[in-house]
Amino acid sequence: MAPAYDVIVLGLGGMGSAAAAHLAARGVRVLGLERFGPVHRHGSSHGGSRVTRQSYFEDPAYVPLLLRAYELYEQVERDTGRDIALLCGGVMLGPPDSRTVAGARRSADQWGLPHEILDAREIRRRFPTLTPADEEIGLYEARAGLLRPEATVAAHLQLATRHGAELHFQEPVTRWEPYRDGVRVHTPDDTYTAGHLVICPGAWAPRLLADIGVPIRIERQIMYWFQPHGGTGPYHPDRHPIYVWENTAGTQVYGFPAIDGPDGGAKVAFFRQNGTPCTPETIDRTVHDHEVETIAGRLATSLPTLPGRLIKAVTCMYSTTPDEHFVIARHPAHPGHTTVACGFSGHGFKFVTVVGEILADLALDGTTRHPISLFDPGRFAHAPA
Repeated sequence: MAPAYDVIVLGLGGMGSAAAAHLAARGVRVLGLERFGPVHRHGSSHGGSRVTRQSYFEDPAYVPLLLRAYELYEQVERDTGRDIALLCGGVMLGPPDSRTVAGARRSADQWGLPHEILDAREIRRRFPTLTPADEEIGLYEARAGLLRPEATVAAHLQLATRHGAELHFQEPVTRWEPYRDGVRVHTPDDTYTAGHLVICPGAWAPRLLADIGVPIRIERQIMYWFQPHGGTGPYHPDRHPIYVWENTAGTQVYGFPAIDGPDGGAKVAFFRQNGTPCTPETIDRTVHDHEVETIAGRLATSLPTLPGRLIKAVTCMYSTTPDEHFVIARHPAHPGHTTVACGFSGHGFKFVTVVGEILADLALDGTTRHPISLFDPGRFAHAPA
């Protein structure tokens, strides 16, 4: 008997929804399975905004993927009529030799990306909301900005459905195994077969991908929205950029313009700071006073009208590999019929459009034209225990 589907996509968050959309657009029979409802707040694809940037301080190897991701942002917007990207400009700030500034400059120079290097005085002149110290500098990138994660996931689900994908929500996967020339996937509701399985588990990776040899750490992180003193006018996207700001201690914060109206505040957060290990079941969803005080103290040193008044604070989960790079590959133990994508948190959402394309390539062809050698799970095979 032939499998009921060509490809099953496990997880319909940022990466999984994009994979389902790309696969369905290629005319294959797709089943998407998601343990929660569509566009939910239980994982890592929520919070109203995510930074996008091309002068990538993490590693210049990401830049070709970002160039393609930007092309796909525009395509998704054309195809769905949804606004998912706002390129309001961005500044990477800190000491000249900081990872944030020096790394962004290295990527921009290597790939010939348009950018400007601004001293502290020029930053303060252009963006009065930011007050760097005299010894700090910034790399300004006009093509940086933000993505709207909920709108992006909704757009990909819309495209997947339009192209014939069957999407099941509130149906968690309990287990899967190889079956004949493909896979068999079990849920509390049914058992499904397919020629190939794409696993995009987010914070559920340690449970569902324990056999790929990658130690993935799940951490609780917090996003904050503050109402600035004097209002959000100076934080309008026409006046205030996204930013990633590293101090001399190496602590990074990032923030956004005010995109939720005059009463919506400005969103800020620490980048990979104070992350508490957790699981999806044990995460503390309460944001505590001492946590608000910590971010408020950091903001007060750099942004003259923040923190202001706290409007809200929301938790999410990072799922991170030891080297902070992604995992995108055919499954090491089941390469013939399973593809995996995990370990994205901290800096992954800006790649969802192109990762969806890559996962469709790997599922259907076993290879991709995109450079993904950095994301091979085999890099951990000989790591010390």
